[in-house]
Amino acid sequence: MRGRFAPSPTGVLHLGNLRTALLAWLYARSAGSSFLVRVEDLDVGRVRPGFAEQQLADMAAIGLDWDGEVVWQSARTSLYAEALSRLDVYECFCTRAEVAEAASAAHGPVGAYPGTCRALTDEDRARRRAEGRVPALRVAASGETVAFVDRVLGEQSGFVDDFVVRRNDGAFAYNLAVVVDDGAQGVEEVVRGADLVDSTPRQIWLGRALGLSELSYAHVPLVLGADGRRLAKRHGDVTLREVSPENAVAWMAASLGLAGSSPRDMLAGFDPARVSREPTTYP
Repeated sequence: MRGRFAPSPTGVLHLGNLRTALLAWLYARSAGSSFLVRVEDLDVGRVRPGFAEQQLADMAAIGLDWDGEVVWQSARTSLYAEALSRLDVYECFCTRAEVAEAASAAHGPVGAYPGTCRALTDEDRARRRAEGRVPALRVAASGETVAFVDRVLGEQSGFVDDFVVRRNDGAFAYNLAVVVDDGAQGVEEVVRGADLVDSTPRQIWLGRALGLSELSYAHVPLVLGADGRRLAKRHGDVTLREVSPENAVAWMAASLGLAGSSPRDMLAGFDPARVSREPTTYP
């Protein structure tokens, strides 16, 4: 099951991120498969110089390796444009506040886009442009419910609204780029944090719409701080700048119930079926 890890270079990887990277590596290597790394650097407003290189160095420092060259999304925009041209999309002029207000008033899943701009006429669109509004592009997903089996969390399903595939600043959206890349790279299983489980139905829907092979998913439990919230900057920078790689690996091994001082050592005792469904608290 070819796997991957795809960080966004918006900051230094903390121990929760590195633990997810380790699990993605263990899932792939325990299946005798390859492991890829991709840099998801499309969000130019948040990407910062040097972070991608630091993230790759930190992964190597805890003993992770990968196959082939690292792929950078910013070099693959022609692939996203081609995929976008094959989708049924429409222009959406809604602001975030308008989306939130319309979604709260509509019937259906909380937060789902209710299709406000789907039925706009040419005159409606022209008027909004005259007001200075720049549209995003949304897929016409028709409110489908997509079921999938998550190898950690069990059977799941989710409502697929008309989600954005190109933002109003012209950037290709995360969901489109990640689906296109996973398909192009032959990824077979996605291992990522449980906080991203809500994006999975959209990505399954999009993969089907583009005629891509369906993937397996494993959404692994998060690492929490002592306050019970997801490990983040508010807990202090719990990174390899504050914790040595050796101590970080030892903590990750203990949190997974595995023995060894390196990822290679952990492989012998790793069983995906035994990955805990409960979050881990650090320290």
